[in-house]
Amino acid sequence: MRYRDQNRRAWDRLAADNSQFTRVATDDECAQPLLTLDSRGWLPGSVRGLDVLCLASGGGWQSILYASAGANVTVVDLSPGMLKLDEREASRRHLSVRTLEASMDDLSQLADESFDIVHQPVSTCYVPHIANTYREVARVLRDNGLYISQHKQPTSLQISHRDHQDRYVIGVEYYHSDPLPVVTDTAYREAGASEYLHRWEQLVGELCRAGFVLEDLVEPSRADPKARPGHFRHRGRFTAPYVRLKARRRRASPSISGTRAIWTPDS
Repeated sequence: MRYRDQNRRAWDRLAADNSQFTRVATDDECAQPLLTLDSRGWLPGSVRGLDVLCLASGGGWQSILYASAGANVTVVDLSPGMLKLDEREASRRHLSVRTLEASMDDLSQLADESFDIVHQPVSTCYVPHIANTYREVARVLRDNGLYISQHKQPTSLQISHRDHQDRYVIGVEYYHSDPLPVVTDTAYREAGASEYLHRWEQLVGELCRAGFVLEDLVEPSRADPKARPGHFRHRGRFTAPYVRLKARRRRASPSISGTRAIWTPDS
């Protein structure tokens, strides 16, 4: 589990250094928490009383917004430094947030079917096998539970550097399975972290195989036509760095288990 130790240290450093990933929820954001969390309308109109797991989401932002909206919030993160921010902000705002130090691919401390929503920001790149994370999420979600997740796209992680014409070079093989090598272009990489490339068949295929139905997929834009070469928004003009998925947990009905559906023209 060397990747866990390395990533724990990396994120503890980021928390201590007040990186951009440790921006806590503001008063304005907490005044309209669902709008802040969900610009696309994927969440229900109210989350009050729902059990929400903020997965690999320490840092005092997502958990605070869900708690401000009235949800029963558990935040799981590998980094105790990031979780301290959630605890500090929850205390400051008089909110109830449960924190749990654990890896996203081992949620054994959480009970089966204990959440209505799992919301996971960009983080699956820090585990070698995304299928393990998906299986754990499927286990802790209730039937019809909502799973919102965001991931680094494989092509973005394949970029190694810019050439003399400011073109972005794909220097990492698509089927690379070991921790990603050190590269010159670090626009969408975190210093000191151990990261892994997950192919599309893993990002989407393993999600379906874990028992989810994919309901929507978007690519958040990070492009700026005025950005200069070397800026992360310049690189965002040529390859989308992230993909965001909306999926629903569906458990097979015992009444139809083992039967075959037959298609007819009137189906």
